[in-house]
Amino acid sequence: MPKLTVLPHPDICPEGAVIENAPKGESICRVLLANDIDIEHACEMVCACTTCHVIVREGFDSLEEATDNEEDMLDRAWGLSTLSRLSCQAIIEDDDLTVEIPRYSINHAKEN
Repeated sequence: MPKLTVLPHPDICPEGAVIENAPKGESICRVLLANDIDIEHACEMVCACTTCHVIVREGFDSLEEATDNEEDMLDRAWGLSTLSRLSCQAIIEDDDLTVEIPRYSINHAKEN
């Protein structure tokens, strides 16, 4: 199974994380949440917002191409990059991945 590395994020994952044996066929978002990395996902992972936006620093080409709907949503994401994906739509395959969670999302303030 592939490894999912999360780069440090000051609020969500200050020390960064390495998730060994990330389940193939699962979205990056679900794997992060299952490993206590509380990435925002305001639309409940249905590709209707950009709060789960990540930048795939390594392994980007191993992911299936983004759909037109995902691309349209990404156009609204803060800190958009050519390596950006919605983590709810990016399905883990065979290769190891390294992701960066952007410092901000479209929801600058979270409810507690």
